[in-house]
Amino acid sequence: MKILLIHGPNLNLLGERESEKYGHTSSADLLKKLQGQFSTHVLDYFQSNNEGELVGAIQHARHGYNGILINPGAFSHTSIAIADAIRSIHIPCFCVHISNIYQRETFRHTDLIGDACAGAIAGLGLDGYALAMECLLDKLS
Repeated sequence: MKILLIHGPNLNLLGERESEKYGHTSSADLLKKLQGQFSTHVLDYFQSNNEGELVGAIQHARHGYNGILINPGAFSHTSIAIADAIRSIHIPCFCVHISNIYQRETFRHTDLIGDACAGAIAGLGLDGYALAMECLLDKLS
């Protein structure tokens, strides 16, 4: 299987920013760990702080990928465009939130992207990515 991991705004700073919420692992290290855990699959990575670029990556993924894991960052709470892009493609997508968005500010309780996905995982830290990958692969089998 070929899977695309998409990271939204500020996740290029994973491992550096707000380590009490997001830990000390960088996106590059997370990707290496997941590639090791799921070595029989291809796992590619895309990150952008730009909403339009994320929409483009989602649309592009429909032609070469079997599924998507996405952590849309703050766009999860605001982006109808990203949610519509996910609904427009015919490959499964799972949403991951490192922190528990339901224990944070009230505006973060709305998860437009998670709602558009086949499933969403929140609050399990970086372990949520491996769980989401397992769920995605199960959905694809």
